[in-house]
Amino acid sequence: PVQILAYLGGVVKVEETDLKPRMGFLYPIHSHNISMFINDTREQDSGQYMCSVNVVDDTIRLDKNIGIINLTVLVPPAAPTCQLHGSAIVGANVTLSCSSKKGKPSPTYQWQREPPTLQVFFPPAQGKV
Repeated sequence: PVQILAYLGGVVKVEETDLKPRMGFLYPIHSHNISMFINDTREQDSGQYMCSVNVVDDTIRLDKNIGIINLTVLVPPAAPTCQLHGSAIVGANVTLSCSSKKGKPSPTYQWQREPPTLQVFFPPAQGKV
């Protein structure tokens, strides 16, 4: 998890991760509102973030000095890859498969049959020219 420490004295420390150049605070540290922002969010930014508030010379009470928030970065599904398995002939079994390499939450799929298109079908000639 990313650790961000902010002290009312104005000292801010962010661990050296790829998040550091993409994050910042909405207000000056001296304002008692330590809201932060993350630019260019990525899937790996998902996780638990902890805000720890400490006052100089105050007793640290873990149950009262810490706030926790969970962040889940959603990822749009990638274009699906679809395949036909089996022989598409009368009386045979076929399997239609479809999957996406990316997506959070995992994408769900729904199949529907499109109405048939009008096609002119000529049966094979049987001994006739």
